[in-house]
Amino acid sequence: MIARKALPAGPKSPPAVQLLHWIFRPIPFMRDCARRYGRCFTVRLPRTPPFVLFSTPEAVKEIFTGDPEQLPAGETREILRPLVGQHSLLLLDGARHRHHRRLMAPSFHGERMQAYGQVMREMTDRNLDTWPTGRAFPVHTCMQEITLDVILRTVFGMDEGPEQGRLRQCLADMLTLGANPIRLIPWFQRLVGFFTKGRQIADLLQEIDALLYAQIAQRRQQGGAGREDILSLLVEAHDEDGRPMSDEELRDEMITMLVAGHETTATSLAWTFHCILERPEVVDKLRAELRAVVGSGPVEPQHIARLDYLDATIKESQRVYPILPIVGRLLHEPLRIGGQDLPTGVMVAPCIYLTHHNPDIWSEPDTFDPDRFLGKRVSPYEFFPFGGGIRHCIGAAFALYEMKIVLAQVLSRASLRIAPGRSDPARDYLCPVAGNAGRV
Repeated sequence: MIARKALPAGPKSPPAVQLLHWIFRPIPFMRDCARRYGRCFTVRLPRTPPFVLFSTPEAVKEIFTGDPEQLPAGETREILRPLVGQHSLLLLDGARHRHHRRLMAPSFHGERMQAYGQVMREMTDRNLDTWPTGRAFPVHTCMQEITLDVILRTVFGMDEGPEQGRLRQCLADMLTLGANPIRLIPWFQRLVGFFTKGRQIADLLQEIDALLYAQIAQRRQQGGAGREDILSLLVEAHDEDGRPMSDEELRDEMITMLVAGHETTATSLAWTFHCILERPEVVDKLRAELRAVVGSGPVEPQHIARLDYLDATIKESQRVYPILPIVGRLLHEPLRIGGQDLPTGVMVAPCIYLTHHNPDIWSEPDTFDPDRFLGKRVSPYEFFPFGGGIRHCIGAAFALYEMKIVLAQVLSRASLRIAPGRSDPARDYLCPVAGNAGRV
């Protein structure tokens, strides 16, 4: 137990009460703490180390550039182990993390985005063809469908058929059940009983594993020649000693890419639609840019680099509504960060949301204004929706590229508006994974 006096000030309510705030009202909770305690404060949750949250660029830089042996990140994500497995890049630290990242990095090289972009546009068009006219529908659901289809094609390399359909349904069910991370906590699963959603997740994972291992075996037998999906590339990948990834490593990284790249991208897209539909002048600027760059034809991958206002719009949406509120590191030895002397065992957390809303960095931080990203280089310690340092999300370029393709294609083909009686976005954001993020 780390003494309260050894840490920065923070709420004095019991850890169970703070957990309820964190689950059901994380954004108001963090904002309340920042108003009361400043840019650095401590949050205590049950059965976890104390969290010390920072929202100044200086402290964020110290954490992101610190020695990874002193500040490991994998240990802060143990809650995900039952889902993503022990070989997941999210959970690895040190040499194993560097080894896996080197093997996976070529799959996300910029040159491969051209091929991925064609699939992204195709999946967007196919979903657009099903959109109703004249009545409201949840855009978040449509974005979930698109991003899942993109992953099945680009990551898993599965074409249409019974196996793809079954895997798609299992993955969708698993993501729905696991949308709230509390369901993955062992003590919570024991509390609510054996036959709960936690048990359902375990059963789904067994079926998903069987389908994935069958795909891995097929890829090993046939080879990856002529294929561009990420699974095929990883099956062919070897380290400097000529060793390939094991079946278990491949399985864990496939699930990791699904968990890290499906719902996050879908929710970020949904919030971007919400932001721009609240500001018709932004939609007008986006459409004008698309006419100038793309013309009357379909959005092609080579157009994406020239859509500067689209890029700025997505970044501003990620600033205002970051999908992850914090990223964490666990102190393995005492360290001074942001002027605070912190003991071993503390979780230090650059707070994405509070940094993105820090008025010392961003003027009128609650206002959505894409112009603030035009023609400017922003510090990675002031804007970091994908984390930072050596733990910067390996799929960040893939996610941004996908968001640009989807947003550009939708704006090129559809005219949208926010339906009357939509949900309050501030309330929806309290549970950003489960909420609809507005309806269109």
